[in-house]
Amino acid sequence: MYTETAVFDLLLPGDSRSLKQKRAYVRPIIAMLRKFEVSAAEVGMHDLHGRALIGVAVVAAEPSHAREVVDSCENQVAGRPEIELLSVRRRLYGDDD
Repeated sequence: MYTETAVFDLLLPGDSRSLKQKRAYVRPIIAMLRKFEVSAAEVGMHDLHGRALIGVAVVAAEPSHAREVVDSCENQVAGRPEIELLSVRRRLYGDDD
């Protein structure tokens, strides 16, 4: 069994000056990610209006499948025109970890 995690550091548009406006950007991204059958949540920078950290995790029988799913998630997040993907931190956990 393998688990791959990724944390996406996002720069939100300038009009996200309140937590309500921030949620308007973050909630659709998390909903979109969950369509890939991953666990997804906002995992940091909760009090910063213009930034968000979104984490995803997937469990798979093969490491290649786990990487493929997280690759798809990363491509979808990077392709959203309203936000800027600043960085991605990924980690693969296997039976030996």
